[in-house]
Parts: sequence; C-alpha cells; structure tokens
Amino acid sequence: MIPGAGGAGWYWHLVAERLHARGDEVVAPDLPADDPAAGVPRYVEVALAALGDRRDVVVVGQSLGGPTATEIARTRPVRRLVLTNAMIPAVGENPGDWWTASGHEEAKEAAIRAAGREDAGFDEAWEFLHDVPADVAAAGAEHQREQTDGPFRDGWSLPAWPDVPVTVVVGRDDRFFPADFQVRLARERAGVEPVVIPGGHLLALANPDGLAEALINAL
Repeated sequence: MIPGAGGAGWYWHLVAERLHARGDEVVAPDLPADDPAAGVPRYVEVALAALGDRRDVVVVGQSLGGPTATEIARTRPVRRLVLTNAMIPAVGENPGDWWTASGHEEAKEAAIRAAGREDAGFDEAWEFLHDVPADVAAAGAEHQREQTDGPFRDGWSLPAWPDVPVTVVVGRDDRFFPADFQVRLARERAGVEPVVIPGGHLLALANPDGLAEALINAL
C-alpha cells in the first residue's frame, strides 16, 4: 500500500487492521518524502525493498502514490493495481505536468465555485480533513513528513501502462480531486469504470470500512 504526499505508511493503518482481520498481509512502507533528491524511482525502490519476495500481490496507490504504484505494477508481476483518489498517470507524462495535463486545476476551481467558496489557496482542513475524525487527524500529524518536490522534477515518466487488471476507487466527497474529474481520468487513462464510495480525499482515514470493502471486492 503506497501512501500519498508525506509518505506516511501509517495512513493505511485503519484499512490494514480490517484486512488483517480476514487474514490478509499488508505492507505499507514509509517513503522518503522529505528527501528532495528522491522521486518516483526511489519511492519504487523503497517500496519494493519493503515488499521483499512476497508474491501474488495487489498494489494500492493513494493520491501522489498513484505513479509509484503504477510503476511497481509495470515492473513487477502483481495480481492487480488499485488506485484510490490517485494521480492516475499517462504514458510519457511527468508528475510535475500532471496537474495541468489532467485538467485538475479547472476541475478543482469548478468544484470550489460549486461549493460557494472563494478560492483563497490551499486549505488543508477544508480539502483534506473535513470528514476525518479529529482524533485520527491529530494522531497522524507525527507520522507525516514534509513533502518535497522530488517526484515532480526528477524527470520520471511512465514508459508504458502496466498489463494488469486495474481498479480505481473514487471518494465521492473528495474536494481535492473532485469525483467527476477522477471518474473521467479513470475512463480515459486507466480504461475502467471506477468504484465510487463515500468519503473525501483521505479515504483510508475517513471511511476505512468502505475502502477495505472495495479492496476486498477487487481481490
């Protein structure tokens, strides 16, 4: 399970508890998000080192973890790739170009207007934490690292789309990657109809039961 910005494997802990309860093994590594020299290739190295020689793997990527998870699925045999509220990459596209090439800026601005808000810049509470329980959000602070721009300027781009089954899980209430935007990317880039479940951008913290169920169904 690949975390998003900040690189905290802790992000997955509530979902991991639910998967452990049914006998699944979960590997959720911390990534070197605070290292400006580390980009997607380094994130892949760290994740694969944590994975070891395990086989019959489902690789899951959240948000910024999308490109890393997709590259893992391209380079190592896996059973399935699952992307949750993810930056779904396009072949030949650098993550630094994703924001413009995907149409994210326009989609987010439209969602902000639809919510009756003025765009006053990034608002972590409104965009990320609006449906995360306060105690969970507070507990997560110590696990996060400062996300550098390493993945956005290291020059990596996806060489080819992985030849594996893909599931895309979309948070219906995501304010950072609006749901209709994600649905379009799932169809255009991954060629799949996404699974839409309740929850905002941090699905694993806001709706761990729903996300665990979606992952189990994807197995």
